[in-house]
Amino acid sequence: MNSRHDVYLKEMGLGPRWRLRRAPLEDIPEVEREPDPVAVPPVVEAVPEPVRFSPPSAAIPIPPPTLESPSPAGLDWPALNAAIRACRACPLHKTRTQAVPGVGDMQAEWLFVGEAPGADEDVQGEPFVGQAGKLLDNMLAGIGLKRGEKVYIANVLKCRPPGNRNPEAGEVQCCEPFLVRQVELLQPKLIVALGKFAAQTLLGQEATIASLRGKVHQYRGIPLIVTYHPAYLLRNLPDKAKAWQDLCLAVKTRRALEEPA
Repeated sequence: MNSRHDVYLKEMGLGPRWRLRRAPLEDIPEVEREPDPVAVPPVVEAVPEPVRFSPPSAAIPIPPPTLESPSPAGLDWPALNAAIRACRACPLHKTRTQAVPGVGDMQAEWLFVGEAPGADEDVQGEPFVGQAGKLLDNMLAGIGLKRGEKVYIANVLKCRPPGNRNPEAGEVQCCEPFLVRQVELLQPKLIVALGKFAAQTLLGQEATIASLRGKVHQYRGIPLIVTYHPAYLLRNLPDKAKAWQDLCLAVKTRRALEEPA
């Protein structure tokens, strides 16, 4: 590992204890604006000749949209991202600034899945852009990866929960089909679940991070590694060493996929 990697490890609060002997293997189209509602032409009431009467012109009120989300099945990337940004399936659309579909290489080999957008992400429309995002970028660099190159980053929830509270079950249920479609389009070689909610959603089980770490799981036939969320690591510095172990396991797993059977 070169001196630059040592800098990344230092940023994570780690010494260069783990050295990889070779480097690992390694936006979103403008969302189409929804068409404005078509105004219904005024109703003209006719009465028998010779008298004709036309009431004042007035548009018929258009009822508000219902809480529904189009099925993402079969959507390509532009349509999927547009559907995410237009989603009204749960009450989170009322408090968000904007939805946050994801960011990165749309032919990525690595998929990193977090929990939900935070305040910075809600404003900028991109996942992991605050301090947690800076740490994630350092974690990626430590194993020879870079945001946007062979890497895609997404969240389970596409809208920020008010006050950064934990996701609710109904919200996860509404958003999960979007994540499933993202995985279908990407077909990544490996998935890294960042934090408890991402791990529980992808694995369909309630369990602690401690019990899920250190082993290779499967999601729809794709190897999945569980580690801590970067925001958690910012509050619990000693666990950065464990996260580094998880990343090393991810690299080892990714390499093994290329070795001859």
